[in-house]
Amino acid sequence: MPHSRPFGRRGGALRAPVLVALLATLLALVPAPADAAPRHSSPVVHTDRGAVRGRAHGAYETFEGIPYAQPPTGALRWHAPVPMRPWRGVRDAGAPGPRCAQADLATGAAVGSEDCLHLNVTRPAGRAPGGGRPVMVWLHGGAFVAGTAGDYKAGRLATRGGAVVVTVNYRLGVFGLFGHAELGGAPDFTLADQQAALRWVRANARRFGGDPHRVTLFGESAGALSTCAQLVSPKGAGLFQRAVLQSGSCMTSMPKGAVDPAEKAWSPWARERDVLAAGGEAARRLGCGRRVEALRCLRALPLRKLATPELMRAFSFVAYGNGQLREEPGRALEKGRFHRMPMVQGTNHDEMRYFVAQAFARFPVRDVTDYRARLRASFGDAAAAVERRYPARAYRTPAAAWAAVLTDRSWTCTSLRADRALAARVPVYGYEFADPKAPNVFGLPTVPELPYGAAHAFELPYLFDVPAPFTAGQRALSERMTDAWTRFARTDVPGPEWPRFGGRAPRVLSLAPGAGGTRPLDLGAAHHCGFWARHGA
Repeated sequence: MPHSRPFGRRGGALRAPVLVALLATLLALVPAPADAAPRHSSPVVHTDRGAVRGRAHGAYETFEGIPYAQPPTGALRWHAPVPMRPWRGVRDAGAPGPRCAQADLATGAAVGSEDCLHLNVTRPAGRAPGGGRPVMVWLHGGAFVAGTAGDYKAGRLATRGGAVVVTVNYRLGVFGLFGHAELGGAPDFTLADQQAALRWVRANARRFGGDPHRVTLFGESAGALSTCAQLVSPKGAGLFQRAVLQSGSCMTSMPKGAVDPAEKAWSPWARERDVLAAGGEAARRLGCGRRVEALRCLRALPLRKLATPELMRAFSFVAYGNGQLREEPGRALEKGRFHRMPMVQGTNHDEMRYFVAQAFARFPVRDVTDYRARLRASFGDAAAAVERRYPARAYRTPAAAWAAVLTDRSWTCTSLRADRALAARVPVYGYEFADPKAPNVFGLPTVPELPYGAAHAFELPYLFDVPAPFTAGQRALSERMTDAWTRFARTDVPGPEWPRFGGRAPRVLSLAPGAGGTRPLDLGAAHHCGFWARHGA
């Protein structure tokens, strides 16, 4: 797997690939959905730390902004999450807590709060069955630098699927993935936060009508990468029993020049020593470079000094070689060193169209000359072979050809490799979201050279309560996906029509609207994964 040094310099500044900014931008554009129903009453649940008053929405109830750990501020900045102190009385849980500290993607200004370790619970109204409902814990995307749990409303998963859904905030960027010698390394506080939330779920699931022994961890993009990390982290053992990874496997990576021709190869994982080196450099730049008391100096800095685009992106890589991740997660998967459980894993048919389209103005692929230049920059001696497999004339535009190359190389075939490693030991169900006309609910600008199709994150409105102009066929697909995700959480199998991954010609389920849209698919053949196995994917 290509591996980048994520903390290289350009002009003396910390930097990270353009990909990180684009990943973060997409998830920051999800519109806030309106309430599905009027609020009729205020249900109260007694958690292990105190009572919370939620809101009723007809067929479901929400309890939002519940703290699962003490605010990681002051001396607790860059500290493992500390359990929340009990409170007296009834705490209002009628709205999500603040997003975790991050840089605004439009202005670069610091937004959010470090006091952000909150979660949101959505449950069906009415009594739970005797054994409790399945629990689904959602980790949001945003490239580990952006996003918030409050953007993901789960009324449909609760009412149609009968699940208790928990969406989780976790520390981002420099607040969650910083490393420094005085910390003893790069402790991956982001992963520790997620584990603290899962422990909260285990302690409180029954109080909300859920079954603490049927917990599914699921996420998209950085949330899927987080789920992968928890699968291989010794500290994630026993905290969940099923996993769903959407567009982010343990083996996801990018070749050099994927979005910006000048960028190095990208992986979401970084060696701890590289994060430590970047932490020392950042401390010096922030005026806290002295070896003694550097951490005290850093903890005294105001949020705005840290929540900058530069620092957030520089520390957007999950470190391995520490107590959280002993080795690079893709390698751990191949060696069978992961927690055994059933899994669903998949990608979108046109993942890279989002990234190529959003970077088109700066890094266009307008004609065959541009296309060949990008192939040479990314694949060197293999460029001619890649072009023979993906001739520009076979696609709507050269930009579409380039997006297809990157989708297959970076997302589909790496996910398929991960499927194979997992399926050797546990039940795996693969999918490809393939609606060619999935609605653009993110307000992304139109790029005539490259329609989005089933681009990265475009499956999210099919699961969460995001207003979307669905056709009848798309509504039916949304219902089918909701049923499959929640059935998996309940029974370990997403549906009778869904093939279990394995055998000589393993199949996944293609998810698209209309007659025949949902069908078994030889994903490796459809995306030339045999070719990429010979050329570095």
